[in-house]
Parts: sequence; C-alpha cells; structure tokens
Amino acid sequence: MVKLSYWIVFSKDKKMIKQNSFLELAHYRKLRCEKFLDEMELVVPWKDMMSVIKPYYVAKDNGRPRFDLLLMLKIYCLQQWYNLSDPGAEENIYDRNSFQKFLDIDLIAHQVPDETTILNFRHLLEEYDLPKQFFALINQKLIDQGLIVKEGTSVDATIIKAPSSTKNKNKKRDPEMSSTKKGNQYFFGMKAHIGGDSEQGLVHTLQTTTAKVHDKEMMNTLLHGEEKAIFADKGYFDDKMKKQYRIQDKYWGVLDKGKRNHPLSCSQKKRNHKLSTIRSKIEFPFGVIKCLWRYVKVRYRGLHKNTMQLFSLFALSNLYRARKKLLALSI
Repeated sequence: MVKLSYWIVFSKDKKMIKQNSFLELAHYRKLRCEKFLDEMELVVPWKDMMSVIKPYYVAKDNGRPRFDLLLMLKIYCLQQWYNLSDPGAEENIYDRNSFQKFLDIDLIAHQVPDETTILNFRHLLEEYDLPKQFFALINQKLIDQGLIVKEGTSVDATIIKAPSSTKNKNKKRDPEMSSTKKGNQYFFGMKAHIGGDSEQGLVHTLQTTTAKVHDKEMMNTLLHGEEKAIFADKGYFDDKMKKQYRIQDKYWGVLDKGKRNHPLSCSQKKRNHKLSTIRSKIEFPFGVIKCLWRYVKVRYRGLHKNTMQLFSLFALSNLYRARKKLLALSI
C-alpha cells in the first residue's frame, strides 16, 4: 500500500482539511507514457525476439561482459518509439523515471549501457538483418491470432526526407538517396512502400527505394499473391495492370484517375469515394510512425540501415495498432 503525505489546510470556516501532497500525487499517478510502455511490455514477444538475436549475441573473450539481452532489446525499442539517437537514449534513461521502470533499472544498483554499447547493439541487428526477422516473426503471430487477413491488400508509399546539405565530411549528399517532385514541392530522401491487410491496415510487406522511384513500379512486390482484392490510390492506376489482375480474378480497387480531355464521370467519382474508405486504412501505419513516433527524417546514411529501422518501426506499429485485441486475447 502506498503511503501519501498530507498538507493540512484550513477552510473559510476554519475547519482543518487534509490534502494529498502534490509531489506525492505526481510520483504515484500513472502517466500516459507509462500506460503506453505497460501495454507494449505485454504485447511485444520479447522471448521470441531474443531467440532471434541470441545466436549472434555471444559472450566476449575479453573486456567487460555484455549487458543483459532483454535490457538491450528494450532500449532498442525505446529508440524507435521515442525517435532517440544512441546518445539520446543513454541520456533519457538517466533522465526519465518511466524509462527506468520499463527497463527495471535502479540507477544506484545497476549500470546503464553507454551510447557506444547501444550503438554496437544496433549495428549487430543491422549486420545480420535481424529487424527484418522481427517483422516476419511479429506478423506471423498476428496471422496466427487472426488479426492479419490475407483476402485483400492495400498498398501505399511515403517519402522520408534525408539531409540535402553537403556540409559534411565528404562534401556530398547521400548517394543512395535521390530527389523527387510531389505536387509543386521537391523532396530529397527515400521512399517506404508498404502492403497491408485491407481490413485492419496492418503492414505485411515492406520495400524501400530512393525517392525518385515511382510508387507504381513497386506495386507487384507489395502483394503476397493470396489476395482476392487490391486497393490503392490514383498514383497506382494502370490500364495494363488492371487487365492483368482482372484476368487473375482479383478485384481491382485502385482509384480511377482522370486523363487529359477525359475527366472522371460522376459514377467514377462515387466509386473513388467508396473505395477511399477502404484504401485509407493503409495510411494509419504512416500516421503512427510519423505523427506519433515522430519518424519524419532518416537518421542514418544509406538505404540498408534506414530500411532495418523501418522494419522495426512497422513491426512495432503493427503491435501498437493491434494491442487492444492482443491484450483481450491474453486475458
């Protein structure tokens, strides 16, 4: 039982009233970030993810011993959820009580991994493409629970900006990134192309390219082949693909696009409006990683490192979006 201290105050009629200390209430009140971390603690398959890492996380022959694997994996997840660099992760562990509770760390009794240790662990995951395995593992669990249904696939893409400045050591921009124009604005960076369950919008396929690659070019790689329907926005419209998939007896749910001197008819506009309610669900994962977790700009140079981070982000976003159903199933 928690013991709270009290302030003694007097009302206008001079009656003594006991009030809880503001500091005590602030300490014991469950914060929003703590509720989030408590939920993710329960839905993330820690043991299965650790089993993926263990063959590569071997003990050193010399030097200080490795930190606990679960601790390092949790720190890696915190980096994704809160968009933290390696030094930022170390500083926030010291600074935030909610992080210390999540990691089960006592600053007096335990040693906190420094930024170099956090960086080396991330490099280990990237070297062996382990985030891609996390993505497959988590998706298989969601499929087993019936949360990812393969009857329909929605596809979409988003641009992730990269630094366009040449004020760096090599005096060059990242050669694996490129420029593209969207509307009247130019962007420099990469693209994340996703295919997801049309019912829930949970991501089952991820591909990354430079920004200049057209969304339509990646469409076939985002389909798992078992779907009976395909949904996408106007950017994916293609007459040849439309005929191809209709021959395969797949429903073509891609929004119609007006052509020069041939604007959309009223029936096409109504069809687009109806399909938009289904297609729009694939934008929810982008909302989670960009708006909620603030991943709007690449953190590393090159496609590979950023692709590995995206696999982790979309795997965790699937768990986040399905967390209530997963928690209900675990009761």
